[in-house]
Amino acid sequence: MLFDLARPALFALDPERAHRLTVKALFFSPRAGPQHAGPLAVEVAGLAFPNPLGMAAGFDKDAEVPDQLLGLGFGFAEVGSITPRPQKGNPRPRLFRLVEDRGVINRMGFNNSGAQDALTRLAKRASRPGIVGINIGANKDSEDRTADYAVMARLMAPFASYLAVNISSPNTPGLRALQDEGALTGLLDAVIDARGEGGPPVFLKVAPDLEPADIDAIARIAVERELGALIVANTTIARPPLKSSYANESGGLSGAPLRDLAQQRLRDFRVATGGAVPLVGVGGIASAEDAWARIRAGASLVQLYSAMVYEGPGLPRRILRGVEKLMRRDGFASIAEAVGSE
Repeated sequence: MLFDLARPALFALDPERAHRLTVKALFFSPRAGPQHAGPLAVEVAGLAFPNPLGMAAGFDKDAEVPDQLLGLGFGFAEVGSITPRPQKGNPRPRLFRLVEDRGVINRMGFNNSGAQDALTRLAKRASRPGIVGINIGANKDSEDRTADYAVMARLMAPFASYLAVNISSPNTPGLRALQDEGALTGLLDAVIDARGEGGPPVFLKVAPDLEPADIDAIARIAVERELGALIVANTTIARPPLKSSYANESGGLSGAPLRDLAQQRLRDFRVATGGAVPLVGVGGIASAEDAWARIRAGASLVQLYSAMVYEGPGLPRRILRGVEKLMRRDGFASIAEAVGSE
């Protein structure tokens, strides 16, 4: 109700400014603490998630409010993407609301205040409970992006519940080339080695704009390297029919227009991995029905971000209440039992 009242004022602002105000408001809000395990609890990569719904990377780029996000009802929060050195990102404007389509286009370009700034915050919360993943990236001007990822894995491993390797953003030139089989193998080996023995599980975030051969290669590498999970999928460079005047802006498209593509890509990875690697479904999830469909299609966990722009901070709890009802309606006793059951 408060969000409904505030929404016109927020939507009157530039989207990036509205986002910063939202993060600041969360920063000064009380920390409610992480959620308690309940009927939606699920285990993935050796981590006990109190529920399967997470905040995707991109909202809390600098690890400013992970605990406040957990307090909204999320079972986990993923911060970042964080790069070794501070990075301004692409020129503004670079974030666009597609209100008529319930979508967002961004070309942010990994803007963040860098590893050392984030480490200061993460070290202060190290003793707090709750699952916080850290999404790591490479600097745009780096001469050795694999080395950047290795540095980030080494620095962030002590503070991460899991490390998410982001090679699928469309807004850093050449980054998606790291999804090629040879480059990906070398990158993951470097990250796994830098993470250290007994370090956090490694998740890999992939693009939805992949060819069947790419999907098969990534799936094979994920199984061979025993990755903790695949996050399917990042924003898309495709442009389905859109109503908004911002439809032709360059960048990654997320929100409702991404839903069907992301759902299909999740199914493709479920088949390609044979269920041997857990999947995190993200892209266009805005309701309990969306989340439940992604779970039934093979996701052990789901994430959202763009839907919060339109639905506000009460969305996580509404989705979780709905998922629990749908789980019971369909005769499942747990999330794990429902995964891939469509």
